[in-house]
Amino acid sequence: MAAVDPTPAMQRQLYLAAYDISDDRRRCRALALTRGHATGGQKSAYEVWLTRGEKRELLTEVAPLLDADDRFMLLRLDPRSTTLLAGRAQAPADPGHFYIG
Repeated sequence: MAAVDPTPAMQRQLYLAAYDISDDRRRCRALALTRGHATGGQKSAYEVWLTRGEKRELLTEVAPLLDADDRFMLLRLDPRSTTLLAGRAQAPADPGHFYIG
């Protein structure tokens, strides 16, 4: 039996997007795609809030950038988990709107 996603289609979920891409040009393109959805992050790991459609779109757009040795991971973070902060970090928050373009 398939698992049912109880999240409404337009509700955003918090994910961690991370990648390891060997080619500089493809890595820059993956960075631009990921940063278009990011609310925070560093180097090649970003916090992204995505609806189901945005998740599907991001995965579809990043797939052609990957070679056999490259990696792209999108991990849904449990909203019940406590966010640990260090230094000047801020807890991830789903903003009221995003500009993707």
